[in-house]
Amino acid sequence: MAQYTKSQLTELIIGKLRRNFGREVEHATPTQIFKCCALVLRDIMNIHRVDTAERVREKQARQVHYLSLEFLMGRSLMKNAYNLGVLDALTQALDEMGFAAADIFELEPDAGLGNGGLGRLAACYLDSMTTLEIPATGYSICYELGIFRQKIIDGQQVELPDNWLEPGEAWLITKMDEVQTVRFGGKVDVHWERGRAQVEHTDYTSVMAVPRDMVIAGYGTDHTNTLRLWDARCALPVDMKYYSSGEYLKAVEQKAMAEVIAKVLYPADDHYEGKSLRLKQQYFFVSATVQSICRAHKAQYGTLRNFHEKHVIQINDTHPTLVIPELMRILLDEEGYSWEDAWDIVSHTVCYTNHTVLAEALEKWPQELIQTLLPRIWMLIVEIANRYQAYLEQAFHGDQAKVENMAIIWDGQVRMANLCVCACQAVNGVSALHSDILRKDVFRNACSLKPQVFKNVTNGIDHRRWLSEINPRLDGLIRQCAGGDDYLLHPDAMRALEHYRDDRAVLAELEDIKRENKRRFAGYVARETGILLNTDAMFDVQVKRLHEYKRQLLNVLHIVHLYQQIKSDRSFEMTPRVFLFGAKSAPGYTVAKEIIHLINSLAATVNADPACKDKLQVVFLENYRVSLAEKLMPASELSEQISTAGKEASGTGNMKFMMNGALTIGTLDGANVEMHQQVGDENIFLFGLTADEVIEKKRQGYQAYEYYNNDPALRAVLDQIAKGFDDGVAYDSITNRLLFGGDEYMLLADFESYRQAQERAAKTYLDRTRWNQMALTNIARSGLFAADRSIRDYARDIWHVPTRE
Repeated sequence: MAQYTKSQLTELIIGKLRRNFGREVEHATPTQIFKCCALVLRDIMNIHRVDTAERVREKQARQVHYLSLEFLMGRSLMKNAYNLGVLDALTQALDEMGFAAADIFELEPDAGLGNGGLGRLAACYLDSMTTLEIPATGYSICYELGIFRQKIIDGQQVELPDNWLEPGEAWLITKMDEVQTVRFGGKVDVHWERGRAQVEHTDYTSVMAVPRDMVIAGYGTDHTNTLRLWDARCALPVDMKYYSSGEYLKAVEQKAMAEVIAKVLYPADDHYEGKSLRLKQQYFFVSATVQSICRAHKAQYGTLRNFHEKHVIQINDTHPTLVIPELMRILLDEEGYSWEDAWDIVSHTVCYTNHTVLAEALEKWPQELIQTLLPRIWMLIVEIANRYQAYLEQAFHGDQAKVENMAIIWDGQVRMANLCVCACQAVNGVSALHSDILRKDVFRNACSLKPQVFKNVTNGIDHRRWLSEINPRLDGLIRQCAGGDDYLLHPDAMRALEHYRDDRAVLAELEDIKRENKRRFAGYVARETGILLNTDAMFDVQVKRLHEYKRQLLNVLHIVHLYQQIKSDRSFEMTPRVFLFGAKSAPGYTVAKEIIHLINSLAATVNADPACKDKLQVVFLENYRVSLAEKLMPASELSEQISTAGKEASGTGNMKFMMNGALTIGTLDGANVEMHQQVGDENIFLFGLTADEVIEKKRQGYQAYEYYNNDPALRAVLDQIAKGFDDGVAYDSITNRLLFGGDEYMLLADFESYRQAQERAAKTYLDRTRWNQMALTNIARSGLFAADRSIRDYARDIWHVPTRE
């Protein structure tokens, strides 16, 4: 792997500055310096990219195509410099030019092309696929705004546009020679000539899909991969007839309608226009992707007959499901293959990862919408559905309940998850528990027919980013104890750290690292918000998307309980706590936004009360994002992973906390189950009902109100929340939802168990030796949750591609 010295990088940056901005260093702005650094690293990666592409062509290697509507990339400058092995040299070069590297890194906006775990996982997997030298490409949309920037005003979430592209596009390479055309609407006529279907599509609207490629560098390798982001542009020129007559809006109407496809991630879909736009986004990016892959394949091999031998397409959640009928369309309509031959190729190419069991993630589209927007795709879905339903009728001996459960089209809706299960050669969950739920519940009927299709690949995170880069002192301690940097490519090597579990010097160093990280994070919060965090208190952290099943509200119930104890008993002693929240709610998710308001109401009251000084503090971190997480994870001490058992597919935040030495308080849900298996009862704070117990309690007729009646402490908490806090806002709508709305996520059933687990955590925290031993054990045993392990599992069990040793 080529190395670059400080002097070489300085020369390259100065050259970019002169050619691109016409400036000398002494007159350059920090933003210009950032862009020049990005362009220099992009050039280095592009050289590697050309060499990688040539090697892949020569070997005729099988390629992985990873389709996801989200890629939460965060910042790239420091990451790329680290992977390329030039981070130290770049830092020195910037210092010599009079710029602090840390300040330059902070200038980069997060590439917020994702909403949460799915997007962050996709980013981690791209890094691992590249590091393990798997030929792979990620595909998504080049959202102009991505996830919104969150502002808290009067305690409530306000969504603001987050334009990351202006500085962020320094990483993007536009490939106008690889533009694809995507068709919407119109009429489709099919007639037969000599046994081959002739398809005529007329009166359609065309949208150009322009690839904007981001090169991905692997760690310790010259291998690179690509994230291809499709931008939407109008295929028609401005209508000069309207423009000349002064009808300017009409002149650019088609342009606006095309470009809105790539404007924002996840438009609200609680109205027809939103649903229509979401479906357009999904078809736009999969159609462009499949056309692109097929065109490149045919240019190399001259045929698509061997397509499935050279490509695997990974669907992430149901958003890219239309890749199935789109690939069929190309094979049938453009290549003239028989249905059987086309289906054989498709069903040996496409794989599906289910990332959640929540109903809203198992998409169902109104058939009228697909008929209108995608008439040819609708025809193909109907044919697939009819053939599959005939197969189900025979396989289930006419059992209509089972047929209905697995049907692709039913009751006027197209069920995307069932289409995936029908067509894909592999269907996997993302944790052992989640995969078990898919087999036994969500897809039980399909699994009874083809159990070999269903697999598990537990999620993982990029440990180079989420440990080594963001927590350099901990990285140094692991290198010291594990014999060097081998753990960066072989994360199981972290297990050697466990040999020092009784080493006082190592435990003292671990404690000092955490203390320094807390102080550094507190300094950041003070600069950004003016809030002074109590660094002598335990940092108890819950950061993730705001959703009822993730149960931020259960955390709130416990905080209110602590606050009431402080207020009612002056002699009450407690382990000092700083409760840190970070979360964005979907703009249309009213209940989630109300919970954010509640957290901020509670925080304002608690933090202003002298009785809570040095005991209890509550802070909601505005605009939670990747770059904020990178500062927070090393400082965290207790990780809240408290979702209702059976609802969280895996989680990845739990893994980041674990790797940085935070202890988990959580349910046996998602990957918490495997974390518990790794660390044992003694190194985790478990509580709550299991997934089976949740199902059984609901079957028996769960009555939330009984817990309210029988637990005075819980009753006092709920009454307080209903009444509200010092700002005068009442939250009885939330408490009524719990008490009379069924408490779907069983907060009240788990409250007492959670309160007891919090007590155990508080007492353990006071025993510093014990706490640090538990933290060290968690770090040492976290290697299983590295993305490299996950990708090796995919490569071996699903993709059937070789990896770097």
